[in-house]
Amino acid sequence: MKKNLLSFLVFALSLFFSGCVRTQEMTLSEIEQLTSRGDEALVSKTIKRPWIASEPVPGKRGGEWQDTVLSDPKTFNQLIAERDAESSGIISGTLDYLVDYDSYLRKWIPELAFFEIETDEKKGTLTVHYTLRDDLYWSWCNSDKKVPVTSDDFVFWYNEIAGDQEFQSSGYGQQWCTMPDGSDAHIDCIKIDDKRFDFVFPRIVADPLLATNMSLCPSFIYKPAKEKNGIEGVKNLFSINTDVKSIPSCGKWYITEYTVSQRIVYRRNPNYWKKDSAGESIPYPEKRIFQIVGDMNTNYLLFRQGKTETYFPRPEEFSEVIENQKNDYSVFHADGSMGAGFWSFNQNPKNSSSDYYRWFTLKQFRQAMSCLLNRERIINQTYRGLASAKYDFFPEANPMYNPTITLQYRYSPERALNILKSVGFYRDSDGALRDAGGTRVEFDLTVPSSNTVSNDIALIISDECAKIGIKVNVRQLDFQKIIEMLTSSYDWQSIIIGFGANLFPSQGSNVWPSSGNLHLWNPLQKTPATEWEARIDYLYNEGCYTNDVSEAKKIWDEYQRIILEECPVIYLVRSQSFFAIRNKWDLSNVFYDNKMGTVMDYVFLRQPE
Repeated sequence: MKKNLLSFLVFALSLFFSGCVRTQEMTLSEIEQLTSRGDEALVSKTIKRPWIASEPVPGKRGGEWQDTVLSDPKTFNQLIAERDAESSGIISGTLDYLVDYDSYLRKWIPELAFFEIETDEKKGTLTVHYTLRDDLYWSWCNSDKKVPVTSDDFVFWYNEIAGDQEFQSSGYGQQWCTMPDGSDAHIDCIKIDDKRFDFVFPRIVADPLLATNMSLCPSFIYKPAKEKNGIEGVKNLFSINTDVKSIPSCGKWYITEYTVSQRIVYRRNPNYWKKDSAGESIPYPEKRIFQIVGDMNTNYLLFRQGKTETYFPRPEEFSEVIENQKNDYSVFHADGSMGAGFWSFNQNPKNSSSDYYRWFTLKQFRQAMSCLLNRERIINQTYRGLASAKYDFFPEANPMYNPTITLQYRYSPERALNILKSVGFYRDSDGALRDAGGTRVEFDLTVPSSNTVSNDIALIISDECAKIGIKVNVRQLDFQKIIEMLTSSYDWQSIIIGFGANLFPSQGSNVWPSSGNLHLWNPLQKTPATEWEARIDYLYNEGCYTNDVSEAKKIWDEYQRIILEECPVIYLVRSQSFFAIRNKWDLSNVFYDNKMGTVMDYVFLRQPE
C-alpha cells in the first residue's frame, strides 16, 4: 500500500492493462448469454479473503520463491529509478517506508518510524514528529557489517536530493505549500537527533503523512558522492554495471545476483526489523529468484509449467486459470479495482496548429467522446463480464467519495452526434463526420504495444466512433516511447492509459493541478489555460488545507463534479481481478482485495501434517 501512496504517479501506467491475445468480436446473442450467466460460476470456485488487520500466523523459514519481471532494470540508483517503474520495483525490496496506510481502517500505521502530529492553531502551522525504531540497520549479504539507520538517511534525501531542483526529482513539488496569499512556502525537514526528525509545515494541511511518507536512502553513500562530484556523482552511483552485492539493504531482501536478460536473485535479510509473534524476522523464504521474461505470454507459460509461484491472469485467461487450479494452486478473487484506466486527449498548445487540437479543446467534443464509450460492450467482450463501469471520480475508499456525483455523459451515439452538431460538426453525404470548416474528423488513439487488453478496448472505441463517421486510428507503441511522449515530446493525440487509484482527495499533486508535470492533457502550465482548470486549482488547494470534514466535502464535491463535466479524462471500467498462488505455500497469511491488493508478507511453505 505504501508504494501506491508515494508513487501514485511514478507510472503505475504499465500496471493497468495486460494481455497478449486479441479478443474476438462477440455476437449480440453471445454477449446476452454471457451477461445472463454472469460471473457467479467462476467466482464461486475462488477464494475471497479481504485484508483484515489481524496477527499473522507464525511461519517457518525456508524455500525459494520463483517469480518473473518483464524487463531488465535500467539502474539500481534510487534517484534514477524514480523514472522507471521496473527499476523502482526491483530495488524496492532493499528499502522501506516511514509509515503505511490501511485502506479499510483508514488509518496510518507506523513502519520504520512512529509519528506524532502537532498543530499550532495560533501560528497556523503543523509539525509531524518522526521517531525511528531502534532496530534499523543497513547491511550487506554475507557480511557482518551493519550501519544504523539514522535521521540523516531521510533528512539528506529530502533536502539535498528531492529538495534540489537540479535533480528533477518527482518529490520536489511535494515539498511546497500554497499559502493563503498565493505564495509558495517550503515544508522543512529538520534533524532533531540521530533517531528523531520533524517535518514543519508553514500551514495546517489535511493529510500531512501523505506528503511526508518516504523511503530512505543510504546517506553515508549518497552524501559523499554529492559533496565530491555534485549531481553527476549522485547519478553515477549504482549503475546497471554495479556489483549488486555492494548495494546495502534495510529492507526485506538483498540483491545478490543480476544476469542481463536472464534473472535477478535476492536473499532474505535476517536483519530486517519486522518480526512475527515468535520473534522470527520476515520474509520466510530464503531466496527469491526473478526470471526476466520479456512478455506476458512467457510469464503465463512459466506459471502453467509450475515454474513460478503466483500469477495474475488476464481477462482472456480468467476461465482457464480458475478451471485448471485443481490441487496445484488456489485462485483468489477481488471485486472491481479502486482505479481504472482512462481515455484522454492532448490539449497541449504545442500542437495548436493541428486540427485535433481544435477539437480536443472543445468541452463538447470530449463529452461526445464519452457518449461513444460503450462500457457494457467492453465489459462483456473484453472482460468476459467480470468488470463494472467506472462513472465516478473518487473511488469508494476515498474519504471524500460521494455516490451521488457521477458522470452524466454515458453511452449514447445519438446524444454524441447531437452534442457535436451543437458546435458545428456535421456528417457529409458519405456519412463522415466533419467540423465546421469541413475537415474530416480523424485522430490517433495510442495504446501500449505489450498490453493487448488496451488494444481490444481501443478497437471497440474505434468501431463505436465509426458509427457516427469518426475515424480513429489505433496505434500500438512501446511503453517507454509512450512515457517519452507524455512527459517530454507531447506529440500524441489521444491515449488509453492508467494511473493508480486516488485513495486520498489530495493525491495526484502533479496530475490534477494545472502546473503539474503529469497534468496529462496540458502539463506544466504557468497559469491555468481555462477557467475550469483555474477553478480546479483553487479547489484542490483549498481542499488540501481544510480540516473541517463538512467544509472539505463541499470543496471536493465541486471538484469531482467539474472534472466529470469537463471530461479531460474519461474513465473506462473497473475490472474484477484474480490471483493464483501455488498450494505448496501456506495460505493462512495470504489476503487479496481491491483496496490493499495482494498482502502476503508473511507467506511461508506449507508444513507437513
